[in-house]
Amino acid sequence: MVSKDQAIGGLIFLVCVVVIVGYLATLIVPSWLTSIGLNISDFDARFWLIAIPVVIAFIAVLCIGAWIGWTMATTPPPKPIEEIEAEEKEEEKRETKKKEEEKE
Repeated sequence: MVSKDQAIGGLIFLVCVVVIVGYLATLIVPSWLTSIGLNISDFDARFWLIAIPVVIAFIAVLCIGAWIGWTMATTPPPKPIEEIEAEEKEEEKRETKKKEEEKE
């Protein structure tokens, strides 16, 4: 029995293989596009086959950079180390005092 995840994975695999074959076929022999009714020159076909993935990758990198910048801009700064150490010492004093009170 094939699970839903396996079926989706198989579909993704199949779509990716078809896109790879189509991409390589168009990159190597762009003239096949005219047989399906697209009147585009070989140069234009190759140009757009390279340009579109580059633009998508460039925009993806910029989106990741924007997300990192937004996260850094909206996240409050961490406490100074001196403040953390003071809190830890205070907590230790409270625990020691508690233990002493329990002994009594």
